Amino acid sequence: MTLAMSVAEREAFLAGTYVGILSVADEAGRAPLALPVWYAYEPGGEITFITGRDSRKMALIRAAGRVSLVVQEAALPYRYASVEGPVVGFEDPARPEDRRALAERYLGVEGGAEYLEATKDVAGKMVLTRVRPERWYTRDYTKQSG
Repeated sequence: MTLAMSVAEREAFLAGTYVGILSVADEAGRAPLALPVWYAYEPGGEITFITGRDSRKMALIRAAGRVSLVVQEAALPYRYASVEGPVVGFEDPARPEDRRALAERYLGVEGGAEYLEATKDVAGKMVLTRVRPERWYTRDYTKQSG
């Protein structure tokens, strides 16, 4: 028995609504930068997330050209998927409809609207990043018998 997820299982899992931990290479002598992000993913597609144009995270993403994302379901039995891939594009600034979709995904319609209103002053400085998944590492302990 393997605890790894099948292709269909891992893609469905990644498409779920979890806060991901995005990691990107940092300068020599430092550990990778790892920060929580809201993200979107449809099976077979690209991972997208939005961050500030002038942030350290964005500077490192542009320099590295690759990121990794880990999502987990912490409730027992534990499951996670780690995915790595190249950055394949940016939308600068992020489109309002992409910002709205991401905010509503995580906060619902009302909470999403409140978030967008609260962040309207930085909307023009937000960048949508697209990542193509290449390498996956998964574990699904719901498959464990016993």
